[in-house]
Amino acid sequence: SCGHCVRTIENEVSDLEGVKVVSASQDTKMVTVEWEEPAQSWEGIKALLEEINYPPEN
Repeated sequence: SCGHCVRTIENEVSDLEGVKVVSASQDTKMVTVEWEEPAQSWEGIKALLEEINYPPEN
């Protein structure tokens, strides 16, 4: 089980400025993020995911 992984991703990404909603799924291995630009960008979110060792596949 990787419930810890889901919580880590949701907690870390939700702390980013401009991020409104984060939803991670252990079953689908997908993360959905809603954010406001210019406060946040996909590049910023991607960089954080790489930093916490959960790099996006695409």
